[in-house]
Amino acid sequence: MFENCQWMNEPQQWSLHEGVLGVVTDDRTDFWRETHYGFTRDSGHFFGAPTEDAFTASIRVQANYEKLYDQAGLMVRIDEANWIKAGIELSDGRACLGSVLTVGRSDWATGIYSGDPGDFYLRITVANGTLRLQASVDGTHWPLVRLCPFPRAHSYRVGPMCCTPERAGLDVRFSDFSVTRPLGKDLHDLS
Repeated sequence: MFENCQWMNEPQQWSLHEGVLGVVTDDRTDFWRETHYGFTRDSGHFFGAPTEDAFTASIRVQANYEKLYDQAGLMVRIDEANWIKAGIELSDGRACLGSVLTVGRSDWATGIYSGDPGDFYLRITVANGTLRLQASVDGTHWPLVRLCPFPRAHSYRVGPMCCTPERAGLDVRFSDFSVTRPLGKDLHDLS
């Protein structure tokens, strides 16, 4: 699926080989709009593929988070003011599973991740004005992380995202990336 992706803020160091995307983050990259900090940043690395108006995307993320706000995961984007990023982010010395929903301004929902933050899976389904975010330790069992309204659009861009607001040098491997029609599963079907 990576063959359909295009870079937003292409990193200086990246490679794509046999379905594995490797990225090393540039210095002081981030996605954020206004809330609490008062600034807007749109400099993070995003390798997005175009989608229809409804889809399910999933990805495997492997990284070693070392510094405050190191982060990697999945992003869905309409434009600079309407997007969500989700994944592992280092905060207060702990690996947290979180998401930032931005509709004009950013929010931040986060909590300590009990699995292995160095190797996890994310899945996002967008359909009918709703976004469902799930995370998995094994790519088989998918507990719910977030269910939220999400702006309707004729198309979106979805794909891997990573950034390091306080440094450069987070080495990330993305694999098992797929985008399909929405799965249409019941909310409590965790398969």
